[in-house]
Parts: sequence; structure tokens; C-alpha cells
Amino acid sequence: MSLAPRSVDDEGLPVSRRPIGVFDSGVGGLSVLAALRAELPGEDFVYFSDAAHAPYGERDDAFVIERTLGIARRFVEDHGIKALVVACNTATAAGIELLRAAYPGLPIIGVEPALKPAAAATLTGHVGVLATRGTLASRKFRTLHDTLQGGGQVRFSLMPCDGLAGAIERSDASAIASLSKQYLAALGPIGQGAGEIDTLVLGCTHYPFIADELQRLAGPSARLIETGQPVAQQTRRLLAAKGQLAGEAAEGSLRLLTSGEDAALEAAVARWLPARPVVALH
Repeated sequence: MSLAPRSVDDEGLPVSRRPIGVFDSGVGGLSVLAALRAELPGEDFVYFSDAAHAPYGERDDAFVIERTLGIARRFVEDHGIKALVVACNTATAAGIELLRAAYPGLPIIGVEPALKPAAAATLTGHVGVLATRGTLASRKFRTLHDTLQGGGQVRFSLMPCDGLAGAIERSDASAIASLSKQYLAALGPIGQGAGEIDTLVLGCTHYPFIADELQRLAGPSARLIETGQPVAQQTRRLLAAKGQLAGEAAEGSLRLLTSGEDAALEAAVARWLPARPVVALH
């Protein structure tokens, strides 16, 4: 399906007033949504949490691609979105090229582990990457990793964090603490010494929600890098280039959708999103 750029939709409404669609396998994408709403306060958003099938990082590519294409189709057909943010590292790696081929006129923004910013930030030349197994195994990630590490200036230590996204999804404090300690210990020494890891990439959109715990375990000198703000800035740039920014005269709205339990998404929003109006949850 092609969405050619238009100034008005079929009902004569400005395309600039269409919502932006955002989705993740669960609540992790709320970290990206928070950055988007801070960057674009006048925009309307529709957020979909595919909690019934979370986490994507522990699913195979075929399943993730099927869900990604289905969710995008629902956003386009039911909500008339003007842009789509894939707020999931695994879905970005598995499906964003197919999405862009299916919807060539629609701005589609993905997320990926922030290896480039981490490579630029490290002083010791050693970066730790925390991500799901699906993200680390993806061709898109391996290509980026091999390109950056191939120069020999930066070394990346990769840690598949099985179960961590699910623990965050459940708000299981005990499991979060235990898994975070386990995975950071397995990465090796973190500090400012020669060869030590001084920069940590939070390679899953769930992980920023436990940044305080990760920082405590890694120590105050460790740099933690995530992707929410760059994604929000890129979304602004693409919409501005198409003349489709809503402007900031009024505060934008938020509609929440989930394949899981409404109460769980409501609780996550109350916990992790700044207080802002919600149009509906259904």
C-alpha cells in the first residue's frame, strides 16, 4: 500500500492533524513515546502495546515480521497515521525494510542500539551493549556492529539479556535486580581503567526504565546511552521536511491500545509517562 504525500486527507482534514503511530511489543516503547511527546508536544499520538505477544526479542523473525506488518496496517487503515515510529529494537531489525517497501510515502522511524553515539563517547575504547537476543542476532545489528568494530578503535562486548524485558514488563523488582546484576557482572570490569567498559548501550526500549538500577550497579562513572531523543528528533525532521508538523499551539492527545490487559498498560503509563491527557484506552 502506498501513501503518497498529501496536504489533506479524504475528508478534507489537514494531514498535519493526523496522529503519529508508535508501537512496541509491550511497555518499553513508552520510553520512546515520552521523548516524542517532549520533542513534539503539539502532536497527537496513538500507542499500541502488543503485550499479548511480548517480548519480541525472544521470538523468531517470521513472527515479529508478521506482527509488525499487521500493526502497521491497523495504524494506517484504522487511524490514518501520518508517520510510524517502530519503538522496538527487535521489530526495527526484523521488519523496518519491509515496512518501508510496503508504505513508501509514509515516514517510518525505527530504533536501533546506539552504537555510533557510544563509539563516539567512549574514552577507554570499550563499550558494553545490553540488548535482547533477537536484536543482537539480527543482520541489521551485525552489519552496524561489524562496520564500527572493524576499524579497531572500539571494542563492543555484547550481552543478550534474556528475561530482562519481560521482568520490566511485569514490574518484577526482584527479577530486575537479579538479572541486571547477573548481566553487568558477565560483561566484565566497568570503569575508567585501560580496557574497561566505560559506556553502556541500552539496546532495548525497556531498559531506560531501569536506568537508575543499571547506573547503581555499573557505578557513577559509567555512561548510559539510549535512543529515545534521537528518534524524536528524526521524527521532527522528517515531518518538517514534508510540511506535516502539527505545530505547538495546543497540547496533543494520546490514544492507548493494547493486545494485552488494559490495566497493565494504564499502570505503566501512570508510572513512566509524564502526566498528560489520554483520549482513550481500548
